[in-house]
This record gives sequence, structure tokens and C-alpha cells, in this order.
Amino acid sequence: MSRPSTKCAPRFALLAATALSTLLCSCDFAPHYVKPTVPVPPSYKETAPASADQAGEFKPAQPQDGAARGKWWEVFNDPQLNSLEEQIDVSNENVAAAAANFLAARAVVKETRSQYFPTVVVNPSIVNSLPSQGQFGGFSTSSSGLSLHSFTDYSLPFDASWQPDLWGRVRDAVAANTFAAQATAADLQNVRLTAQAELAMDYFQVRTEDALKQLFDETVAAYQDSLELTQLQFRAGIASDEAVAQAETQLEATQAQDTNLGIARAQFEDAIAILTGQPAPVFSLSVDALKANPPAIPPGIPSELLERRPDVAATERIVAEANQQIGVARSAYYPNVTLSASGGLSSASIVSWLTWPSRFWSVGPSLTETLFDGQLRKATVQQFRALYDQDVANYRQAVLTAFGQVQDNLAALRILSQQTLQQDMAVQSAQRNLEIAMERYRAGIDPYLNIITAQTTLLSNQQSALNLRLQQMTASVQLIEALGGGWDASQLPTPNDIRANATPSATANH
Repeated sequence: MSRPSTKCAPRFALLAATALSTLLCSCDFAPHYVKPTVPVPPSYKETAPASADQAGEFKPAQPQDGAARGKWWEVFNDPQLNSLEEQIDVSNENVAAAAANFLAARAVVKETRSQYFPTVVVNPSIVNSLPSQGQFGGFSTSSSGLSLHSFTDYSLPFDASWQPDLWGRVRDAVAANTFAAQATAADLQNVRLTAQAELAMDYFQVRTEDALKQLFDETVAAYQDSLELTQLQFRAGIASDEAVAQAETQLEATQAQDTNLGIARAQFEDAIAILTGQPAPVFSLSVDALKANPPAIPPGIPSELLERRPDVAATERIVAEANQQIGVARSAYYPNVTLSASGGLSSASIVSWLTWPSRFWSVGPSLTETLFDGQLRKATVQQFRALYDQDVANYRQAVLTAFGQVQDNLAALRILSQQTLQQDMAVQSAQRNLEIAMERYRAGIDPYLNIITAQTTLLSNQQSALNLRLQQMTASVQLIEALGGGWDASQLPTPNDIRANATPSATANH
């Protein structure tokens, strides 16, 4: 029988390598990931419906949490607000913490990827030793005739080990940690958007307090004039001392309310200082009454919301991470193969330590397989499947919450717009009622109590009008926040971005 040609050996080696490569690429025990579907309404109740045939449509969620938040606050046309908002990325500590969390998550991906490669260590040593007389079978130097001396061992060992990813455990772990890093990037966006929205709402609160202060200052001045008029009439014998006391009481009570307004303003001003990373004692805002009108904010269609909300994006990425963790748990059913090799130089003499005869080496594979674990691996797979189902439910809940928040604020803006018009009319009527009451009092027809009632009614309606405008501004900010802040999807960090240390624009400004 003729011997096989040695030319076939390279072919067999190539086939073996190809088979091994195919095995390595095909073993992945994570379920095929499909983004969870969620019910998407055709339109918001506050907007015109898209079309009747879209009712009950189900759409796979495509959360796109892009890093750049767009300067949405500029729609309010307030330069001081713009200046304050710019400081969020620079000085807000919550944003800094979220950015650090993203960088840590990105580092975890690199830590996991390191398992693709072998580990090589070197452990050089020079050890001087003296054996005990009780060694070597219990013989002592006197009874055995042995002469024990100290000796030195010079060693330069190298050890290498590698676990090939035969079952996709490392690949699934890398994918899971990559999805987790994307979730932290989305969380960073959400922290930034939350801080920006909170700052805008606090800012409008300060401006409303300034407007209330202006209103009460004007009211106190008007009440002072009324008191002086009543005192003149009392001295002239037209008004009673009771009317003077009533005017004094009304003036002093309103002055106390006017003074109290400073508390709320100081608290909101301090809140803005914290958001912008400044010590409250050194931060102050100049007085400027609320003037802005709520801008028109197009909500778009509901299906777009799934692609604009950072919290939705974060929860979806967590679902993807949980899916990959199932694959990691499944891979534990299969044996681990470790390829190990060691070698180096070792000698009892420093002269011959680094010579070729002092070499030593060993190489070989080892296999580890769990034969019995009391159903530990089965329970672990069940655990990660349950966690996946939990994350899917959390994701769908986040979507439902997002739709609810948009709808709530759309309804609030519509209703507040109508209510503000009605309240403005009430202010006008209260002003006319006060003018009539003042004329009748001067004519001696009505008592001063009618003026007090008319003035109190006017002040109450003016306060209500200001508070309604504050609610409009707050609802506008909350609607923008509920819609995702006006950013695009292009800055979502991809797996390649995470591996390449690319910094998304979310963290670049901090």
C-alpha cells in the first residue's frame, strides 16, 4: 500500500482550520433578538388623527437616543435662560456623574473583550534556600552523613493560557456589555434633559415671583393711596374711623404677603444655582417679570416618540442586554477548553541561567466539564429568561408612560390656553368693578367695605392670571421634555464607537 502524499497535509490542516473557524462562528446560544413590539396610537387626542386604518397599529420600537440635545430652550427667546442652560453641560454634577458612568460602562466592554486573547505572564525569581535537617525522610546530617548546604535557584518562567470562545460565551458577554454601555449613554441624555427642563421650570418660577412682586408692590401702593383717601375723608367727617381701620388692615396684610414672596424666589434662585454648579450664596438673578408666552410645540406623530425619548432608548437597550445574558447562561452547559503553555530558563547557577541547556517547557490542552451541579445551570438560564421578560415589561411600561406624559401636557396646554383667556376677562371685570366701587364710595353711596371687597377680588384674579401663565410655561417645558428634547439619532454610540473610545457629543462638552 502506498503512503499518502505529504502534499495533502497542508490541505488537511486548512480544512481543519476552516472547520474550527466555522464552529467558532456558529456557536451562539443567545436567542435571536427582536425589539419588543408596543401598541402605537395613530395620533394624540389633542391633534388630528392620522388615518382610520392605522388604529391599533403595532410597531417595533426603534429607540434612537442620540446624544445631542438641541438647544430647545431657545424657543422661549430669553437670553438669560439661554446663558443658564449652556452651563448645564459644563457644571452640573449629575450630568458629570452620568458621563462618568458611561465611561465606566465602556471600559467594562473592553475588559470583557480582553477574554478573546491569551494571557501571558512572566514570573522571574532568584530564591536562595537551605533545606531543613528534618527533610529527606527524616535523616539528619549526623545520622545520614549528608551535608546540607544552601543553594540558589534562578528561574525565568513564562506562562500562557487561552480559552477559545467555542460556545460564544465571550461574544454574548461583549454584546451584553455593549448594550449596557449604550443604555448608560441614553441615561446620560436623560439626566441632561431632566436638568435642562428643571432649570427652565425653576427659571420661569423665579420670573413669576418677580411678576407677583411687581403686582403686590403696585397693589400696596394703591392700598396706600386708598388709606390716605380714607384718612382725609375721616378728618373731613365723611368717613368713619372703622373705614380707616379697615384700610389699614388691608394695607398691612398685603404688605406682609408682599414680603413673603421673597422666600419662594430665594428658593428657586438657589435651585438654579445648584443646577448650574454654583454655590448658592454667590449666585443671584436680576429681577425681571415674566413676559414670555408659551411657544407652539408640534408633537409629531406618536410613532416618532419611540425614537426620540432617551429613557425609552435606555430601557430597550437593557432588554437587548438581557437577551444576550441568556446566551451567556446557556454556554455554561458546554465544556471549557483551555490551551496552556509554559517555558523559560531555570538553573542553580547564575552563570548557566541564561543558556540554552537551562530551558524548560510544557504545552497542552485541558478540558473542564461540569457533570453535576444540582440544576444550577438550568436555574440560571431560567433566571435570565425571567429577567428578560421583566425588562420587556419595563420597556413597554416606559413607552406607555411616554405617551401619557405627552398627552397630559398637550391637554394641559389646550385647557390652560382657554382658561387664561377666561381669566384675563375676569381680571378686566374685576378692574371695572373696583372703579365703580371707588366712584360710589367717593360719592358717599357705598361703605368702604365694598372697596376692600373689590380690591381683594381684583388682586386674587390677577394672581390667578399670573399662575396660569406660569402653568402654561411649565407645561410647555414638560411637553418638550416628554418629546425627548429635540435631538436626533445620529449620535447614538455604536459598538464600534464604544470599542474605539469615541466620545459621543453627550460627553464631549463636559
